[in-house]
Amino acid sequence: MSCGDEHSSRKISRSDGAAGGIYFFAFLGSFIYYIQHAGTFWMGVWGFCKAIAWPAILIYKLFEHLKL
Repeated sequence: MSCGDEHSSRKISRSDGAAGGIYFFAFLGSFIYYIQHAGTFWMGVWGFCKAIAWPAILIYKLFEHLKL
């Protein structure tokens, strides 16, 4: 048994905490909102893109407002 074999049985776990879950539900809610208000297929596609990007824009505007 070589040294490399000893480390191969280690289990590596990673926890992102609650932030991933919060982002997922925020994305899901905004996606449903945009899809309900989409009049065409391409407006639905655009709504999907907006649902992905809106958290970053929201944080940017918050930091801008707080002057951080």
